[in-house]
Amino acid sequence: MNRLPIIPTFLVALAVATMIGLGIWQLQRKEEKDTLLSRYESAVGLPAVAWPKVPDPAALPLFRRSSLLCAHVVKIETVSGSNAAGKAGFAHVASCRTDTGEGPDAKVAFGWSERPQSPVWGGGAVQGIIAPDGAQLIKLVSTDAVDGLDILAEPSPSQIPNNHLLYAIQWFIFAAAATIIYILALRKRSKVL
Repeated sequence: MNRLPIIPTFLVALAVATMIGLGIWQLQRKEEKDTLLSRYESAVGLPAVAWPKVPDPAALPLFRRSSLLCAHVVKIETVSGSNAAGKAGFAHVASCRTDTGEGPDAKVAFGWSERPQSPVWGGGAVQGIIAPDGAQLIKLVSTDAVDGLDILAEPSPSQIPNNHLLYAIQWFIFAAAATIIYILALRKRSKVL
């Protein structure tokens, strides 16, 4: 009678348990993301909010209409983006000061172009929709045309991916594959002995 090798079996069982745990965690994350996306979907039709000077990471007013005064443009960046018709091109995003304080305290995506031109924009009053931003948590995507530029595509909760179910399935497949490979290795080992 062949005995199971203790240390390899323990290590494989630990790895499989970890992969199953990660799969369950991804399923929990999917539920959290579904709730968050539902909240964002319901925010689309709500009344406008004041631009938050200091955004609360736990309660970002994403996909709400807002406005601000870009009193001074600190810099303009060009990134990939789409226009209102869905055509790919370049979004122009300004870092703005909204008052006389130091440093930029708001980002404004103010227009789209087909080419990565360097537009000149002096700021001013902007109306738009609050969207996620990697650096400053939020930015205002203008819903008005700026001279020489097209209107950007409106931000939408549907643009936020929710891949957690696929990640969970991936972890469960890894766990199943590790188990099958280990069982096959044990069978081969028992035939050799």
